[in-house]
Amino acid sequence: MSDIVTYQDAATAFADFIEPTAAELDAIELEMPVILAGVDLVDAQIIALDRTPTELDARRIRRARRRVLAARRELANRTAGASLPGGAA
Repeated sequence: MSDIVTYQDAATAFADFIEPTAAELDAIELEMPVILAGVDLVDAQIIALDRTPTELDARRIRRARRRVLAARRELANRTAGASLPGGAA
């Protein structure tokens, strides 16, 4: 009869690496407006898929796209300013 070997030690050996670090959580927090704007855009697109898009649906999608672009621009400006010490351009 062969022994049954568990992989518990191998699975828990890297338990410290399973959880996100504080830096990773900060990066997620920084990107959260972009993520939420993207979710709103997908929601607007899903609503328009179920039926023939109306003018209201088209406006909703345009507004959601603008919010995504604005959030991405804000994130890019914030991270670009953070990477340059002293605010030098």
